[in-house]
Amino acid sequence: MQIRVKGIEGLFRLSKPEVALFAEKGYVEEKAAFESGTFGYVVTSTDAAKMSADFMNGIITLFVPERLLQQWASTDLVGLDVTMPVKDGNDVYILLEKDFKCIEAIDAKDQSDYFENPSKSC
Repeated sequence: MQIRVKGIEGLFRLSKPEVALFAEKGYVEEKAAFESGTFGYVVTSTDAAKMSADFMNGIITLFVPERLLQQWASTDLVGLDVTMPVKDGNDVYILLEKDFKCIEAIDAKDQSDYFENPSKSC
């Protein structure tokens, strides 16, 4: 799983195996250990009606409604998103999407676990 955070936007990208695991178990997580603590990011299913996110104790958690998770995981739907208000009066935009292979290989990174890019001409 990859995340990208810029200001008030957050992007979560999951590989094929991670999407399958998320659909089966309802939970995927990653952690990065630093000298002074651990940073984590989690995507978990919920019975709530809307997607939401929170940050507590060094962990960003994305909550995805079970019905959306199953639809997303079992179809060609690329992403799910939500714009949610936060306490300072701003909105935070969160996007969950399937991770695609790069069209042009920029580096030698193994992309075998990524989804085929729909923009790639065959």
